[in-house]
Amino acid sequence: MLRDGVIKKIFSQSLGLLLLLPILISAHALAAPGKLDGKEIVKNCGIKNAGSDQRSRLTVILQNPRQGTEKRSIYSRYWKSYAGEDDVVDKMLLFTEYPPDAVGSSFMRVTYLTSSGKEADQWIYLPLLKKIRRVTIRDPADSFLNSDLSYADVVKRPLDMDRHRFLGVKSLQGMDFYQVESIPVGEDIYSRRIQWYLKGDSWEDCVSSRIDYYTKDGSLAKVQFNKWQQVSGAWVWDRVLVRNAITGGVSIFVVSDVEVDVGLSDSFFSARTLRMGPRE
Repeated sequence: MLRDGVIKKIFSQSLGLLLLLPILISAHALAAPGKLDGKEIVKNCGIKNAGSDQRSRLTVILQNPRQGTEKRSIYSRYWKSYAGEDDVVDKMLLFTEYPPDAVGSSFMRVTYLTSSGKEADQWIYLPLLKKIRRVTIRDPADSFLNSDLSYADVVKRPLDMDRHRFLGVKSLQGMDFYQVESIPVGEDIYSRRIQWYLKGDSWEDCVSSRIDYYTKDGSLAKVQFNKWQQVSGAWVWDRVLVRNAITGGVSIFVVSDVEVDVGLSDSFFSARTLRMGPRE
C-alpha cells in the first residue's frame, strides 16, 4: 500500500513542473502555428499502443484541500482491448483491495464503438448483498470512481468527434509542447479541450502531458496532468493528477505493478469472475 508520504514525494518530484503550468502559461506567447495539422498531432500523440491486455494495480487518492480531507482506494485492474470486434472497444474489471470494508466488491465495464450507438455496459458486485447489479450511466459527466474525472474523460474519444486546431508550439523550461484545441462537433459536456503534447524525437515519443477542460460557458473546469510509463512497448498511465478549478478538489491516480500482454481470456470478463474474484 502506498503511504501518504510516498504519494506526496512522488508528485512533488515528478509533477512539480507541470503544476506550475497554469501560472506560467500567461507569461509566454504561443509560437505561430506552422504546417502541422491538429488532427495529425492528436492521432499520433494522443492514440498510443496500450497492448492487447493489461494487469495492474490502480490507486486512487481523492483530496479536498478546502476541508483538509483525503480518501484512498486501491484496486486490482484487468483490461483487454477488442479493437472494435463485435462493436466492442475494450473490457475492464476492477477488484477492490482497500479500504477494508469494501474488499470483495468489484466493477466491470464494457465499452462500444461510438458508431454502434450503444452505451457502455457496467455491473457492480456487492458482497454484502451477494448480488450483481447493472449500473446505468445517466450522464457522461458523472464521476468515475468518485474522482474529478468523468466517464467521458476515461473513454477513448474518436478523432472525428472534434475539430482539432493546432495552436502552436509552447516552449517551457527546456521542453516543447504541441498545443491543440479540440472543439466538439456535436453535443458534449465541454465547450472545448486544450491538449498539451510533449514533443519527442519522433511521433512515438510524443505523449499527452496535459488537458485543459472548459465548461459550456467557456470557463476552466479542470486541468489534468499525465505522466506515462512504457511497459513491453505499451504506453500506460504512470501517475495522473486532476485539479478541479470549480470545487478545488484534487484526484490522483497511480498505476503500478503493470503487466502487458498477459493473455487474458474472453471468459475472464464474466459474471463469475466479477463475483468470485480474479483468483477463481
